[in-house]
Amino acid sequence: MVGLGGIGGVAAGCLVAAGRHDVVACTRRPLDRLTLEQQDGASVEAIELPLHALTDPALAEPVDWVLLCTKAHQTASAAPWLSRLCTPSTCVAVLQNGIDHVARVAPLANGATVLPVIVYYNAERLAPDRMRLRHAGKWDIVAPDDDAGRAFARLLEGTPLRLLLRGDFATLAWRKLFINAIANPITALVLQRQAVLRRPDIQDLCRAILEEAVAVARADGAQLGADEPGRTITTLLDFSGELGTSMYFDRLAGRQLEVEALTGAIVAIGARHGIATPINQALLTLLRAINDAPTGSAD
Repeated sequence: MVGLGGIGGVAAGCLVAAGRHDVVACTRRPLDRLTLEQQDGASVEAIELPLHALTDPALAEPVDWVLLCTKAHQTASAAPWLSRLCTPSTCVAVLQNGIDHVARVAPLANGATVLPVIVYYNAERLAPDRMRLRHAGKWDIVAPDDDAGRAFARLLEGTPLRLLLRGDFATLAWRKLFINAIANPITALVLQRQAVLRRPDIQDLCRAILEEAVAVARADGAQLGADEPGRTITTLLDFSGELGTSMYFDRLAGRQLEVEALTGAIVAIGARHGIATPINQALLTLLRAINDAPTGSAD
């Protein structure tokens, strides 16, 4: 496990609890235990798990699987770990937001197979050693329906993470990006959880953001339906209003926001195809301004 934030921490906890694999967490700080909370409605069940963690890439050895769970903009910082962990027989599952997972990671992976993965489960990092898993929909993870995807499904057997294999992965990756393109920026900018998306005026803004994003996705080859904005908004309204987003949690914690892989990707790909994205460009400007603010400048 490279990256022990919310997504990586939950995945590590689920795999350790399943007891089928030797799980090694690659972390910045030493940890020897991890508490995994699973929330079902109002009830929360917590289990404390032993954790084998490394803090020095020089101590890492080649492995069968790497789960890369850093934010997309932190991929380069994982290079020292990947260079030690990966061989051509390794498979790297990339549990990151955005698209272009393979292009982003393959140059760092020593010839390993790179498997793009879409994450739907809601993961909240309550403390460096405490994670909370909430199931946000029918499926927690989606992977391509190929040899690597089927091997990944076997890897996750015995965990509470529900995996779906699909052949039209590129289209689904864009659909996940649509969700992120509205939920992440809006919750981060207004510092409210997803309940804010129930406001009619916010939904009007969401539809305008999505109309631009859908035009870009179609130009990029995604096979999409007639009312993708409506479909995306309906999907988000099925989620609990108490859920946060990764960008919301990052802003609360004063961390860098995952701007370029989400809104930035829509604007950049739109420019490549000659499609104007003024609303997404405005969001991108505001989010970049947050990232560029001096540390500690937020009230």
